[in-house]
Amino acid sequence: MLFVLTVLFTVALVAPLLFRRFGRSAFYILAAVPAAAFIWLLLTFDRYTGADQTLASGAPNAPPSVIIPWIPDLQVELAFRMDTLAAVLSILILGVGSLVLFYCARYFRPGDAQMGAFGSQLLAFAAAMFGLVTADDLILLFIFWELTTILSYLLIGYSAHRLSARRAALQALIVTTFGGLAMLVGMIMLGEAAGTFRISAILAMAPDLVSRGTMVDVAVVLMLLGAVSKSALLPFHFWLPAAMAAPTPVSAYLHAAAMVKAGIYLIARLAPGFSDSTYWHAVVLVLGLSTMLLGGWRALRQYDLKLILAYGTVSQLGFLTLVVGLGNREAAVAGLGLLLAHGFFKATLFLVVGIIDHQSGTRDLRKLSGLYRRAPLLCAVAVIGAASMAGIPPLLGFVAKESVYETFVHYAEHEGTVAAAVLLAGVVIGSILTLAYSARFVWGGFAGKTGSEPTAFKPVPAAFLTAPAILAVATVLFGLWPAPLDAAIASYAGLFPADGEPTHLALWHGFTTALLLTAITIAAGLALFWQRVRVERLQARFTAPLDAERSYRGIVGVLDDVAVWVTGRTQRGSLMFYLFVILTVAVITPLTALVVVGAPLPEQFHWFDSPLQAVIGVGIILGAVAAARANKRFLAVLMVSVTGYGIALIFALQGAPDLALTQMLVETIVLVAFVLALRSLPARLWKREPSGHRLLRALLGIGFGTAMVVIAMTAMASRVAEPISLAFPNLAYEVGGGANIVNVTLVDIRAWDTFGEISVLAMAATGVASLIFVRGRGDKRRRAENVATGSVDRGREYFAASGRQEATLAMARKFSSVSRDAWLVAGRTLAPERRSIIFEVVTRLLFHSVIMFSIYLLLAGHNLPGGGFAGGLMAGLALTIRYLAGGRFELAEASPVSAGLLLGGGLGLAGLSAAAPLAFGGQILQSAIIKFTWPVFGEIKFVTSTIFDIGVYLVVVGLVLDVLRSLGSEIDERSEGGSAPEAELVEPEPEVPATEEREEEEEEVSR
Repeated sequence: MLFVLTVLFTVALVAPLLFRRFGRSAFYILAAVPAAAFIWLLLTFDRYTGADQTLASGAPNAPPSVIIPWIPDLQVELAFRMDTLAAVLSILILGVGSLVLFYCARYFRPGDAQMGAFGSQLLAFAAAMFGLVTADDLILLFIFWELTTILSYLLIGYSAHRLSARRAALQALIVTTFGGLAMLVGMIMLGEAAGTFRISAILAMAPDLVSRGTMVDVAVVLMLLGAVSKSALLPFHFWLPAAMAAPTPVSAYLHAAAMVKAGIYLIARLAPGFSDSTYWHAVVLVLGLSTMLLGGWRALRQYDLKLILAYGTVSQLGFLTLVVGLGNREAAVAGLGLLLAHGFFKATLFLVVGIIDHQSGTRDLRKLSGLYRRAPLLCAVAVIGAASMAGIPPLLGFVAKESVYETFVHYAEHEGTVAAAVLLAGVVIGSILTLAYSARFVWGGFAGKTGSEPTAFKPVPAAFLTAPAILAVATVLFGLWPAPLDAAIASYAGLFPADGEPTHLALWHGFTTALLLTAITIAAGLALFWQRVRVERLQARFTAPLDAERSYRGIVGVLDDVAVWVTGRTQRGSLMFYLFVILTVAVITPLTALVVVGAPLPEQFHWFDSPLQAVIGVGIILGAVAAARANKRFLAVLMVSVTGYGIALIFALQGAPDLALTQMLVETIVLVAFVLALRSLPARLWKREPSGHRLLRALLGIGFGTAMVVIAMTAMASRVAEPISLAFPNLAYEVGGGANIVNVTLVDIRAWDTFGEISVLAMAATGVASLIFVRGRGDKRRRAENVATGSVDRGREYFAASGRQEATLAMARKFSSVSRDAWLVAGRTLAPERRSIIFEVVTRLLFHSVIMFSIYLLLAGHNLPGGGFAGGLMAGLALTIRYLAGGRFELAEASPVSAGLLLGGGLGLAGLSAAAPLAFGGQILQSAIIKFTWPVFGEIKFVTSTIFDIGVYLVVVGLVLDVLRSLGSEIDERSEGGSAPEAELVEPEPEVPATEEREEEEEEVSR
């Protein structure tokens, strides 16, 4: 099971490479993966059904098949479980998925540049759905749930050049994410109430949980909200018809067989335990019946074949919710039977529509005529699928619907209430609408229309028709012989208490009330189709007072207006205003909280340990005051650095060499970054001297500092337990294998925090680069070897652009005549007046030593002061020195590797080292101590967390390099007035015709 999941995701990852090699035929390779998994599922199916049958008389839930600890403190596990319900859903996920991928090989035209991404996303979606139905942990289920949301967004928006596709994808993303977040809250509430997030354990204790009352009831409703939004039930039904902007294979898979079934699966999963909760039936039955009737009614007025199926899918999803959520053994059999039947016939019909659209160029039933003559086999497949959807014997759809009728007849007899009778009547009416729009689909797609010429239709290749034909054959086969499906479903039904004679899926139940209802459904449905013209006129006169899609757009419009209003009043472009708001909140909120709770203050105050600390403290205060009073930017930055270096000295005096070293290096790098950025800003800090509110700003600054001091003192005085840090020395040495507590904490004890921090560093570096560069990160800059020795031509261009005299050019020629293999190439890249011979000499002496020292800090940091962060900063400082000595070309010489590669490589290495222990049965970020002996170096103790530290080192170096290239090299180039090197290397993007998008926008505006 876990192997299948891993293979699906792995092949999805490499799928684009397959398309580059094999073109659209790569779809056959992708189809083989879920097909092989489907065969594995069939061969092992008895294992899952047998387990449930054994458990039916005892415990209602089996433990998961695979458990991998993930976050033990939060009780979150990588727990997977394959039972009957998961296996039944996997039949659709893997079986229909493989057929859809096979179908794609003839649906897409050769040479489509997006096929690789599409195939990868579709297979990844199959993997995510497989993970969703096999997950036995609520948090893990939510992760897969949201993966399907993201992948469906990408697949629906496949035709990104079309406005309708982009809008539909975003709409589906917003609606399903809203439901998913509500579901997450319900999952957390239910997990906390149960004391575990294991789904099987929660269902085992469901009777006790239901008896607890409101909290569990609300949690169940929130989880049902996620199911309702995912399965497109009222009032969230509107996103599914809009999603028909996706390619037809996406509609056949996501919106018929897989994604929309996720909500049905969740209801079916929870029903054995929580169908007796307070609000279950009110939500499931009311929304299910309403959606069934609304979807069927709207399907009758559609002219696009795909939209007929879309609204039909909405109706059928309501039907499925109604049956699966009823919560008894008979409904469980009928519900899963209808679930499989719907997946077969609806996927068949969507694939048929794709063929019609592909071969004729239209899906409009008013333009289609006489296709039954031109494509008789396609017509036969469509008739089988539509007849199964309508519930015509002897097809699987009839078998499932007959079982549903039996279920609701017995429910009405057992309950004996008006509500139960209304429910039965509603199911019959919904089925009548289903038969009517099924007939409309077949007539619209294949019948000859009076006064219409036969539609031009290209012959259908056999490979194109194979997938829907196989599904149609399965529909006929299991209609005539439903016993295998009944046997598979029976074990899931055993999870519900027995309430009468056992029910089965069968073609013939005798002359029963359900058979009479079926006859009424067929007769009334055909009559409704016969009077289709009158029905269309009636629907044209009827306007619904409320429309879900209009309401959605109205809500989104209001949110946009509110966002614009709030942004206009808060984002003023004034740094003073932002700081005033931030600091005011930071002062008032915590101080108010401290006053309300009556937090204690220390009884004694200790001002300093030595006179030197007092002197440094005074220096820090003077630096802060001088920075506040400075009227020039450089002076202000310099004074701020004085405070930073002073704090580094305080750390050193307090016996914290790691903190002191890191603080000193950070302060140095930040000072350089500030100075580089200041070249693009005016020298003076103020255009005019700030006159107003000086006293208020001074009081706010003093108040913020005082508030932070009070908070720190209160925190220290409030301690009632021993600090956990007291155990760190022992943990660091015995568990982490290092004597340096700080570094071991960063790469082992609190490694999750460090991984988050380096991720933030990578994002910050990307943000800095994106503010400066239009494209890329400035990695394609010319290196010094591309500048000819002497750089005469370059110098001529530079001096001509800057208006220099020929004498200066001659001096440049003289100074730039150096040997080609010089290590420091400033002589070939810098103008004479910008060179510093002393600085160049110092750089020649120090650069390699600083780099070696940075590596020493990296490797020695586990036991001595240093570590990956300090070592990375030291290497960044070496790059900074070399840039200052030789300019941007020298920086390119010193760093041939791109900053993006360093950042990505560092994050990847850290992530790999974090996950590697899982392969050896350990936990994420667990480290190992390896001891070995080398002939020269003697006994060596290597701790695997050092690999994580190397990742930190690379990320920090990448950050510094990004800053130097952004604030240094790029600004240098712009100040020289030359053309950007990347502009010479990047070709302009061709203009994309926007005719279709413009037409859609104009149509939207006019509407």
